Amino acid sequence: MSTQPLPLAGVTVVTVEQAVAAPFATRQLADLGARVVKIERPDGGDFARGYDTAAQGLASHFVWCNRGKESVAVDLKDPRGLALVRKMVAGADVFVQNLAQGAAARLGLDAATLCAAHPWLIAVDVSGYGAEGPYAHKRAYDMLVQCEAGLVSVTGTPEQPVKSGIPAADIAAGMYAFSGVLAALVRRGTTGRGGPVEVSLLDSLAEWMGHPLHHGMHGGAAPARTGLAHAVIAPYDAYPTTDGLVLLSVQNDREWRRLAERVLGRPELADDPAFATNTARAAGRAATDAVVAAALAPLTAAEALARLDAAGIACARLNSVAELADHPQLTARDRWREVESPVGPLRALLPPIVFPDAPEPRMDRIPALGQDTDEVLAELGVPEPQVKELREAGVIA
Repeated sequence: MSTQPLPLAGVTVVTVEQAVAAPFATRQLADLGARVVKIERPDGGDFARGYDTAAQGLASHFVWCNRGKESVAVDLKDPRGLALVRKMVAGADVFVQNLAQGAAARLGLDAATLCAAHPWLIAVDVSGYGAEGPYAHKRAYDMLVQCEAGLVSVTGTPEQPVKSGIPAADIAAGMYAFSGVLAALVRRGTTGRGGPVEVSLLDSLAEWMGHPLHHGMHGGAAPARTGLAHAVIAPYDAYPTTDGLVLLSVQNDREWRRLAERVLGRPELADDPAFATNTARAAGRAATDAVVAAALAPLTAAEALARLDAAGIACARLNSVAELADHPQLTARDRWREVESPVGPLRALLPPIVFPDAPEPRMDRIPALGQDTDEVLAELGVPEPQVKELREAGVIA
């Protein structure tokens, strides 16, 4: 039984956002109880709405990042539309934007301008490369930032670098924007003042590159691309069985001893100088992988996983996306819900942050473009004749 409200209940967020980074951040806020009013262009809205039609006619990126929000369609290039948005911001706790560099400042919607006018406001600027420096005005799409941050250089096989299969730069920036808002709300609770928050995709992903960055700066060379293997730990890879791949990871020499004795059937390898330490196993990776592969090859995946689990060795299946959707652990923990949308209910995962003493996270509908324009303008006190006039002029939708 819940005894406390969701932690962001009563917090109002206004956001001028598109694509993934800012929408992913504000969806986290909505999940935890905040009211999130999403400002979109009347002529199509957030361009992520048009990325694909995979989610029963809706774009999968948009479905993922925009549940629980209210959509208000306003033309910010029209002074009348901009005035409406500024009025919304004046009554908000948080404002988030990820417009192209310089666009928010031209509209007077940058964090510095808004926080000077509204000292209680927390205003977040999400950018590709930051507000200053030679890259400030470069376009910063996820794949490009993955390349600039070096992620692609350490991902893939020795022969072929590849980008991450998920928008890692966008997600990183979104999560830092989310946590930045939370930190600023805590500070405001102490000082009574909000303030600007700045997050860039490059800074965020560069932070996530910490291991290869420090390895390269201090060790003389960045870790090599190793596919599913680990650059400095062995065995740590995928190994074939009779009916699929099994992945395992040995993190220390005690685990190697257990693997050698209880899975490989080669107890002598626990003390063999060529295998006894991780340094030796990684240096002789081909030999290490060969002995592991030879032991697992005659087994089914289920048999291999059972032996590895019994020996206390970390292991996993190589699941497809479809298998993730039917993962027994997610099912057993009741992690799936249905979210309303313009095309009907869509299956979605509960967010990862759990508050056992509060209601479930809010997983309200995915909005149609401009679905909430009239309601929000009515709250602002805009009379119906003016709303009609603005709609006919194309300022709102």
